[in-house]
Amino acid sequence: MNSAYQQLLEKVYEIHDIEKAIQVLSWDKETNMPAAGNTARVQQMTTLRRLHHRLFASDEMGELIEAAATALNGASPDSNEARLIRYLRRSYADERKLPEEFVRRLSQVSGAAHPAWVQARAENNFALFRPHLEQVVALAQEMAELYGYEDEKYDPLLDKFEHGMKTAEVRAIFAAVKTELKPLLTAVTARANTIDDRFLHQQFPVAPQQEFARYAATAVGYDFSRGHLGTVVHPFATSFSRDDARITTRWNPDFLNAGLFGTLHESGHAMYEQGTAPDLARTPLARGTSSGIHESQSRMLENIVGRSRGFWQAHFPRLQALFPAQLSGVTADDFYRAVNKAQPTFIRVEADELTYNFHIILRFELEQAMLNGELAVADLPGAWRGKMQELLGVTPPTDTAGCLQDIHWTRPSFGYFPTYALGNLYAAQLYEAAIQQNPAIATDMAQGNPASLVSWLREKVHRHGRKYTPGELIIQATGQPLSHEPFRRYVTAKFGELYGLS
Repeated sequence: MNSAYQQLLEKVYEIHDIEKAIQVLSWDKETNMPAAGNTARVQQMTTLRRLHHRLFASDEMGELIEAAATALNGASPDSNEARLIRYLRRSYADERKLPEEFVRRLSQVSGAAHPAWVQARAENNFALFRPHLEQVVALAQEMAELYGYEDEKYDPLLDKFEHGMKTAEVRAIFAAVKTELKPLLTAVTARANTIDDRFLHQQFPVAPQQEFARYAATAVGYDFSRGHLGTVVHPFATSFSRDDARITTRWNPDFLNAGLFGTLHESGHAMYEQGTAPDLARTPLARGTSSGIHESQSRMLENIVGRSRGFWQAHFPRLQALFPAQLSGVTADDFYRAVNKAQPTFIRVEADELTYNFHIILRFELEQAMLNGELAVADLPGAWRGKMQELLGVTPPTDTAGCLQDIHWTRPSFGYFPTYALGNLYAAQLYEAAIQQNPAIATDMAQGNPASLVSWLREKVHRHGRKYTPGELIIQATGQPLSHEPFRRYVTAKFGELYGLS
């Protein structure tokens, strides 16, 4: 291997390992660490983040990137080497824009905001979280200025999660989603009583829930020999390597959906990381290419697979055996219909496929308002309630069920929320293309077997990691740029059949 490129790789490996060490500390902080350990843990993570930033933003790193690029001149633009250089150049330029002192403050503010949010959420006390959120918003505003932008302040923050996407593009897509899906939501809501989901809201002991969640995750393709399922306040997935991609969920003893579909959702994220090509290991290419594409994989497993009729015809007997009293007299089709009931609700992570995007549009609009100084943090609870009423026709009774429900604003990750809805759109487009390219996938899915779909995703999405931008990847996999039309077709057909609208 070229010596200049090998020298760059050695530095990349070093930086990668520090990043993964930070993630191990973060995983433990969320899942196992005693609350009293938070101050020390934040200090430890801050030290590592400063070291990571110092190494990556150094003059030496820039020189190594350019020396390797020169030595590789003439290499195929599609090679791992050329793609890594392209990614590093872009990331290095962004990293140089953030002073080390800012990275330190970012870590400290986020570290203090998380436990404050946990307490505020538990106590339904927004006042506890408000000063922390004010600091987070100020950091997001400062970050946008440090990165710089031509059009909108939200653009550089969105770009960190969905490279190449502009705020105006997302706004246009979301406007189309609102316009085209509102009539369907209205029609479905008017027929809400045609589906009975009351049997999902009763006592379901956690232990058998956990047993079935592990079974279901295995059935969709999550490899537990390279994974782990933990319990947290807010579900997430993380990976330390393709051979250590972990998932979490939360359990509700009074509602079956939360733990089960949370597990399937995070399995999709982890399977993406497990499926990256081995030759990308220990480089930043061994990750999902964007938050939106990543979310497409979790929404694919949670909804298109996990909420399909075929999946429950195949696996409902196993669930019924674990909960014979609760599910006595319930058929597989009853269960399929119940877990797909569409109705406006308060909690995003428990929302159905039809209403979910409206939850994201709400957050997208509120983030922009706070970032642009048009909405004071003190006024967020009221603004949240107003947006919920406007978009979904419901008003959360508490801030815990409203503006305190998500973990994301404990850190300046403005720009992340839109990728959840983009993930739904990517998922529908990928699924439609998969069936067009391999019609046997539809037959397998009808029998509750997603193996051929997962194989297609492994080939078209997972193995590439970050070699391609999200825009490049979706065109390469489907032949078309991102469109909301496949999602519109998917939900119109599915909910039209469920509610007798077609």
